Amino acid sequence: MLDNLLHKGRRKKLVETIKNKGISDERVLDAIGKIPRHLFMESFLDKVAYEDRAQPIASGQTISQPYTVAFQTQLLEIERGDKVLEIGTGSGYQTAVLIELGTKVYSIERQRNLYEQTRVFLPKLGYSANLFWGDGYKGKSMYAPFDKILITAGAPFLPPELLTQLKIGGILVAPIGENEQVMYSVKRTGEDSFEQKECGYFRFVPLLEGVK
Repeated sequence: MLDNLLHKGRRKKLVETIKNKGISDERVLDAIGKIPRHLFMESFLDKVAYEDRAQPIASGQTISQPYTVAFQTQLLEIERGDKVLEIGTGSGYQTAVLIELGTKVYSIERQRNLYEQTRVFLPKLGYSANLFWGDGYKGKSMYAPFDKILITAGAPFLPPELLTQLKIGGILVAPIGENEQVMYSVKRTGEDSFEQKECGYFRFVPLLEGVK
């Protein structure tokens, strides 16, 4: 798996691009600068891998725009050692960003072939995560509570089961809506209380129920 000076130069430019768009967390910028994004997609996309836009991956899914990945990650306010539940593993790129930040990741993917590909691929790059094939709407209650929860697809509503798996003081970040999503940052402030903030408009592939 080749990661040459050209790739590294393109990554450096990508980091500058998303920094200029408002990403200020240096840890997030460092993670984006380290991860070989081109290896998370088909080789014919190599020349566009470091453009700040989403790209297609298997099963009709996408690898998110780098700015979006960085924006969601920044909203999580990650602390080293956090236990993070990720809904929508996809290519594993966002998973790798979370691992670079020193978190313990539990990630769920509903597409069986994507799950199988990423389960084999991530360790080849040195990334270790707890990956599951399953329904993201249900989360992983056996490993709860989570310090942070990240939803990487557009959900029509905040899944109530995920809210119950968030620790008090924890943060959930999710794009909510049908055709266009509003990014929400939700902090659990008590057993039955939450504070939420709207953080802009985005477009994601839909978060679907069940498995495939």
